[in-house]
Amino acid sequence: MLTVELLYDTNCPNVKDARAQLLRALAATGLSPHWQEWDRGAPESPSRVRAYGSPTILVNGQDVANASPSAGADCCRLYVDDGGQLRGVPSVEAITAALLRTNETISSTAGTAVVQKGSWRSALAVLPALGTALLPNLTCPACWPAYAGLLSALGLGFVDYTPFLLPLTAIFVTLAVISLGYRAKHRRTHKPFILALLAAILIVVGKFVFVSNLAVYGGVALLVGASLWNSWLQRASKSGSCPACIPTGSRLSTGT
Repeated sequence: MLTVELLYDTNCPNVKDARAQLLRALAATGLSPHWQEWDRGAPESPSRVRAYGSPTILVNGQDVANASPSAGADCCRLYVDDGGQLRGVPSVEAITAALLRTNETISSTAGTAVVQKGSWRSALAVLPALGTALLPNLTCPACWPAYAGLLSALGLGFVDYTPFLLPLTAIFVTLAVISLGYRAKHRRTHKPFILALLAAILIVVGKFVFVSNLAVYGGVALLVGASLWNSWLQRASKSGSCPACIPTGSRLSTGT
């Protein structure tokens, strides 16, 4: 969340101008952060606000003039404008820069979380397809004793899953292909989707038509590659997005 704080003394003559400068900066950026005001002398105000002079504007806890808290803050603050002149309030440009810089950091952090979540979803959709593709095909005589011996070692009875292997494989590889093709238009490329589609065809044909382990393993490798490629494109697309296009902050509110 983007927050701004106005710290002031009740007898400071520059508070009204500082508030006006902050409103101009918010209008220029189009942002609507949570707004909190603190009277430095009020008992209920946090002790941290007394380390700044009056008036001070903080954006997510950082001074817009990049000043550090000072022990000698019980006085009116002076700011140097772009022309080198001393003024009693920070410039609109300084406030605007602080707002945009902090908002971009928040948006980048949120964007990274969304990308990571989307990448995990794509990877999870591929896993069932990989699992069914690698299950032994019981039409192969060599697989029967190996499969029966493995289940016996685990204390389980023999289960003939052959009737369900083809439909399950088809369903899972279809879901994997769909997950990789989802929102492909927004990434401006369908190449991972096309690669995943080829991998799915290779897996199904290799496993159930030609009974070729080489074809199956090749299809699995292509499907994994398509998933990794898709994740990389998601990160690249998000890192190049415009922070102004991402919803920010909460409804503007004031308080004392």
